[in-house]
Amino acid sequence: MNLKDKVAVVTGSTKGIGREIVMEFARRGAKVVISGRNEDRANQVCEEIKRSGGIAIPVVVDVSNLEDAQQLIDKTIEQFGQIDVVVNNAGITRDNLLMRMKETEWDEVITVNLKGTFNCIKCVTRQMMKQRSGRIINITSVVGQMGNPGQANYSASKAGIIGLTKSVARELASRNITCNAVAPGFIETDMTGVLDEKVRENLQNQIPLGRLGSVSDVARVVAFLAGDDAGYITGQVINVDGGMVMA
Repeated sequence: MNLKDKVAVVTGSTKGIGREIVMEFARRGAKVVISGRNEDRANQVCEEIKRSGGIAIPVVVDVSNLEDAQQLIDKTIEQFGQIDVVVNNAGITRDNLLMRMKETEWDEVITVNLKGTFNCIKCVTRQMMKQRSGRIINITSVVGQMGNPGQANYSASKAGIIGLTKSVARELASRNITCNAVAPGFIETDMTGVLDEKVRENLQNQIPLGRLGSVSDVARVVAFLAGDDAGYITGQVINVDGGMVMA
């Protein structure tokens, strides 16, 4: 699927799923904006894309801050003159059992995951409406659909993203702007890489396909939603979970 000359912003794209999404976009010809809070990692990803012949810029911001989110959008427009795709991937975890969860652990997760997604959508909407086109793709999670012990904050933030996705899809459809969500299940990342063998086995037993997913499994679905072939899809949640929620 060709994304040549599309301009794509991917938040939280210095590692993990976000990094693979921005790399996938670059491989398909998109001009990409790498966004995160770690300047060194953002520059590293940017240089890797450039060495492969791609076009990329890093923008170091904290999307939980509305002014930073606006700066991300403004710098993208200043550099490329348009924004075709925004992928809201930035997210954190602060896992704890509900009775032990601190107010700060709740607030931090909601602020980054949910408010950060809202901020970027709010800031890009004017440009996309002016263009009368755009793709907004929000990264949610299966735990936003089914819950997870020890992740009340994270589950709530990801469930909120689903509701936000559907509302935005309805508001912006008349301007040819789509808004969809992708819900990964258990994916091989740095976080799952530290799990011991017994925990991994228990996780895999919950997945009908019998394995954890890869970051490329998620990135390819996001790339599809960013392309022209997905122009009649909006307000949807696409699960990339090996059948986990189905089970």
